[in-house]
Amino acid sequence: MPDRPAILTKRTLDKDLDKLTHVEDATKHVSRSLVAPGIGLIFLGLAMLSAGVYVFNRPDAVLIIAASALAAYMAMNIGANDVTNNVGAAVGARAMTMAQALIIAAIFEVLGAMIAGNEVVKTISSDIVDAVHVGNNEILAWIMMSALIAAALWINLATWLRAPISTTHAIVGAVVGAGIAAVGPAPVNWEVMLEISAGWMLSPILGGIIAASLLFFIKTFIIYRDDKIAAARRWVPVLVAIMAGAFTSYLLLQLQISAGLSRLTVSLLGVFAGLLFWLFAHPFVARQAEGLENKNSSLRSLFRLPLIGSAALLSFAHGANDVSNAIGPLSAVVRSAEAGLLSRDAPLPIWVMPIGAFGISVGLLLFGPRLIRLVGEQITKLNPMRAYCVALSAALTVIAASWLGLPVSSTHIAVGSVFGVGFFREWYTRHSRRRLAYMRQKAEHWHIDEPEERNADEARRRYLVRRSHFMTIIAAWMITVPVTATLAAAVYWVMFALFV
Repeated sequence: MPDRPAILTKRTLDKDLDKLTHVEDATKHVSRSLVAPGIGLIFLGLAMLSAGVYVFNRPDAVLIIAASALAAYMAMNIGANDVTNNVGAAVGARAMTMAQALIIAAIFEVLGAMIAGNEVVKTISSDIVDAVHVGNNEILAWIMMSALIAAALWINLATWLRAPISTTHAIVGAVVGAGIAAVGPAPVNWEVMLEISAGWMLSPILGGIIAASLLFFIKTFIIYRDDKIAAARRWVPVLVAIMAGAFTSYLLLQLQISAGLSRLTVSLLGVFAGLLFWLFAHPFVARQAEGLENKNSSLRSLFRLPLIGSAALLSFAHGANDVSNAIGPLSAVVRSAEAGLLSRDAPLPIWVMPIGAFGISVGLLLFGPRLIRLVGEQITKLNPMRAYCVALSAALTVIAASWLGLPVSSTHIAVGSVFGVGFFREWYTRHSRRRLAYMRQKAEHWHIDEPEERNADEARRRYLVRRSHFMTIIAAWMITVPVTATLAAAVYWVMFALFV
């Protein structure tokens, strides 16, 4: 029989080992939670280093390097908060895994910012607060520094609170607040602010209309047809062609200054690209459709390709449009330090744009999943067809805004598209004769009563976006501009008192 002291000693040893195991597990958990902030700090250091290489010999090097760090921090926060608008619908519809979505978004965010981001950068850097009327380059630099700090802090807090706010609202409000604190309301270009505000209000409505129209098209010509698979083989390649043609036209419009192309030529090239993609997509979709059953669930696999494509397109458009929120103020700081370069058309230094482009991608890779799950899974129920409508609608709207140089909110557009799909589904379910006839035919075929919704709560849950999330997001939108403007003004007064 074992000795009792030996048994007690063994039990004590086991308890001690269990405690050590728990300590190790806790240590690993804490270490993992510190990995993302650590990588973020490394990126900030690299941004400062890249700026220092180009401005090392200048007397204002410290100011520009500090502004570069703030722009990198702002870009990471944009990536963490706004990436939900790009891939949240695709992830929520289970067309892509989280890892796939992050990789695709990171690549296309960089491409969009580097290829097509210059126009909107000019709007943020020189159109909101007139640099010429400020009169003092140093004051302009401190205005932009204050705006970066205020906007980045607010976006960081919102991301931590799981609130997808408008990063464009944040930076525009911050620039206006800091500008008024520095020199009063006179240098603020209120005409440009009116145009931007109109874009904020119109863009979600436009996104909702486009998304609803796309869903109407899909329901009419694909879903409520006797042979769904044959209809999908015919129309899914057309939807891919529309996406490809619009994307090609947008790229060419962004590059037409250097290429010397007329808008008619750009339009014709877009049509040609759409036809080319249609030729490739048609046999691909036909192969995918082989052996599929004639039911709605089979359509999901056929819509996976256009959904991934539209998510990539939206990421490109987001990079082109929202990189300005980080790089616009940095560009103004750099230009204010160079005599005679306060013009809107002054070229951006080569090292400035990569800070915003790669900063957005770093932020979404490190911190993006937190809000992707909220927007993709908790606001509304999505399948690949609905998610495609949301993503493509948001992409087309953001692309049009970026082409016009308007810093609209991709968050507004994405949420507007989701609501457009949700409200249209409710209306279509209650009023569509085509759907009613289809459901009656189906009920007669299976010898069952015509299916009805269980109750009003079930109908609301299945067909509408959750209003609780909508009200939270709307509230965050409403307070973003006054909060960032007030915070930026306070930051400017503190910085001016300490450093100027």
